[in-house]
Amino acid sequence: MSYTALYRKYRPAAFSDVRGQDHIVTTLKNQIKADRIGHAYLFCGTRGTGKTTAAKIFARAVNCESPTDGSPCGECASCRAVAAGTSVNVIEIDAASNNGVESIREIREEVTYRPTQGRYRVYIIDEVHMLSIGAFNALLKTLEEPPSYVIFILATTEAHKIPVTILSRCQRYDFHRISVDTIQARLQELLLQEQVCAEEKALRYIAASADGALRDALSLLDQCIAFYPGQTLTYDNVLNVLGAVDTDVFADMLEKTLSRDVSAVIGGVEKLVADGRELSQFLNDFIWYLRNLLLVKCSDGGMEILDMSSESIARLKQIAQTLEEETLIRCIRIFSELSGQMRYSSQKRTLLEIALIKLCRPQMEQDCGSLAMRIDQLEQRAEQGLLSMPPQSDAVGINAPDAPQSVPVLPKAVPEDVAQAVKEWKRILASMPGVSKSYLGKAKLSLGRENELLLVFTDTMAAGYFSREEERLLLEEAIAKQIGRQVAVVVQEQSADRPFEETHVDLEQLIHMEITYEA
Repeated sequence: MSYTALYRKYRPAAFSDVRGQDHIVTTLKNQIKADRIGHAYLFCGTRGTGKTTAAKIFARAVNCESPTDGSPCGECASCRAVAAGTSVNVIEIDAASNNGVESIREIREEVTYRPTQGRYRVYIIDEVHMLSIGAFNALLKTLEEPPSYVIFILATTEAHKIPVTILSRCQRYDFHRISVDTIQARLQELLLQEQVCAEEKALRYIAASADGALRDALSLLDQCIAFYPGQTLTYDNVLNVLGAVDTDVFADMLEKTLSRDVSAVIGGVEKLVADGRELSQFLNDFIWYLRNLLLVKCSDGGMEILDMSSESIARLKQIAQTLEEETLIRCIRIFSELSGQMRYSSQKRTLLEIALIKLCRPQMEQDCGSLAMRIDQLEQRAEQGLLSMPPQSDAVGINAPDAPQSVPVLPKAVPEDVAQAVKEWKRILASMPGVSKSYLGKAKLSLGRENELLLVFTDTMAAGYFSREEERLLLEEAIAKQIGRQVAVVVQEQSADRPFEETHVDLEQLIHMEITYEA
């Protein structure tokens, strides 16, 4: 006999075998025992949580000749026929491949005939959200007033795609994600029957990786057993098969990243690739690890939501004490953005390395989180005595000429091109996009060392915005279009302790013109 996958071999045959859905199982059993069976049911929930399995058990139970506590007996002719797939009273339809109006019309014609055996004709429509609008409309009347011997069970993973008119005619049951403890206990039961030994830590990792889907957990377990037949399934074996890494690797990678050691970080990625680890899986697990650190850092209680051992939580707390919340949030943000990019990329390693380098080099970004990290670096270096006196024009990562220390002396002449740009500044502003125009309205105009047009900002964000080369080139292009000449532009942030008039030449006064700024 050919091999049968675990999730098929151990598919529940009675309500007592269904795990993690007690709120649904109890309701369905009570309906059968009290003979209060509805005509239409909607089973919603994520994949692998037991929707189709519960529908099949319910279909067997309503037609069972001698149900036991609301569950099918499994011995009568009706139960055996449904289990073998030969019953004409239980019809399963895959809406993904039968989503047209014609398929629903066939159902409407069939329901006019009473079942030849048993009490009910049960239609199980899987992935019902895939039906077309026309098919839903064709189903609507039959679903509203079906014959007394017809039951519809609609199963879907995306209930929001089902029309409200259909939802209002069904009893809705939401299948929850199954807890890690429940999945682990079920895996242990099956391994005893399969006579396979496994470490508790290995089973727990499989259960956690299944993300609440028992079917996924059984598929992962099947894969691990097949890779190590006849051997004890260890935690390391599971990591090797699934391409995952241990939490120690995450802690080590995070330490290297926060210490700004680019060489060590790239070496860590190289080791992951050499060990055959799946980078997408590594990234998702790393985000989850950072999330756990953030929860430990931010919340005093409620550690039960982490679903981890007390030893692991204690270690997380120890690591979290050395980190700032803003740092963890920035790491999670960057990796979450990367996760979406890696899904469709063929250069996963390159994208991961770029993200890690970005975390090691906050000066590569201009967002508030990066600026906060750079300030932390400066504070740490100052405490260690590694900083000398900074130049007066330290502009938080902006390459700009040093501000003069004495009262500026007006030059004898302003270059004609710069003067023309100042005269046409209002028109230049009007030609710029909205964000650029808003920031430029805060700029003071002065003369640079090499006869450039110097923009002086008191706003850090505005200075950082125009310190980027692409924005500066866009401004230079707008100036050239307006005056017909190329004018170089440099950007500087004004020191907060000295006014603009004491440190720079004010071209507004020099050229004797009134410049109005538009916000």
